[in-house]
Amino acid sequence: MRIAIDAMGGDHAPKEIVYGTIESAQKNPHITFIVVGQENKIREYIDKDLKNVEIIHATEVIEVDEEPVKALKKKKDASMVVAAKLVKEKRADAMITAGNTGAFMASGLLTIGRLPGVVRPALAPVFPSTKGSGTLVLDVGANMDAKPEYLVQHAMLGSIYMSKMLGITTPRVGLLNIGSEPSKGNELLKAVYKMLEESNLNFIGNIEARDIMEGSCDVLVCDGFTGNILLKTAEGVASTIFNSLKREIKGSVFSKLGGLLLLPAFKRLKKGLDYREYGGAPLLGVKGACIKSHGSSDRMAIMNAINQAKMFIEKGTLDEMARELTNRSDTIEE
Repeated sequence: MRIAIDAMGGDHAPKEIVYGTIESAQKNPHITFIVVGQENKIREYIDKDLKNVEIIHATEVIEVDEEPVKALKKKKDASMVVAAKLVKEKRADAMITAGNTGAFMASGLLTIGRLPGVVRPALAPVFPSTKGSGTLVLDVGANMDAKPEYLVQHAMLGSIYMSKMLGITTPRVGLLNIGSEPSKGNELLKAVYKMLEESNLNFIGNIEARDIMEGSCDVLVCDGFTGNILLKTAEGVASTIFNSLKREIKGSVFSKLGGLLLLPAFKRLKKGLDYREYGGAPLLGVKGACIKSHGSSDRMAIMNAINQAKMFIEKGTLDEMARELTNRSDTIEE
């Protein structure tokens, strides 16, 4: 198994990216880690000679504020582009980056390519929930516009992912909507509802946003525009709550004492909502295990992203998706 790591992407690159990779390499001597980026900067953080770590020099970096497609065309030797080419050329089984999200999705689509039968790949993070192993939400930004067929295919890809990765035999599929009734929503959602109802997926109906973190479903489908707003709203709400709690706890001696008593509970809550625990979001529908880590990822997040990619490969998730797509008799058009 070979995993390519974009060392130059993210707020804490290359330091935290390299440290996370090195720690993973020490724990997984059977995996070859290909660290891609500016070699002189990468070597500043490598103090051990590990046989399963390779460095591929890439001179350029795609910055977070660059226009994705233009950056891919202009910066042929960017670390993210080189990592994607390694997957395309079968020199790596997976790639991980904490860099520009748009460029990541574009490299997956344009460089690595789609699985046969996939029209629109989907970015799919796991949302934490109070019950179960979390909810896979897709799409959260790969496609701003969608057809009903795209969302149904995303539901299928998401179901396979949750089945293979988390061992959920028949994942419950929900459709993000403004109400639980079948008649709710716009024309897109009404059409998707009908198609999911007629599919062989375990479709349980419409899900309202307030119920997502209650574990009401295992896979939640939505268009990329809605999903991206949902993702960023959830991140903002979580951040606001924790910052408000910190201010209140520091407000008086009594609140500080109460905070100390509740500290174990706060730690458990924070761990459950911590994006680092999930590693990253896979781009489902492309020819490789492509994981997008959060832009502010530290070494712990990178290690968990590597574990996610490792599981993706070991459990044959990609092969299962390819088989299911091949077995489908219908086709989806752009």
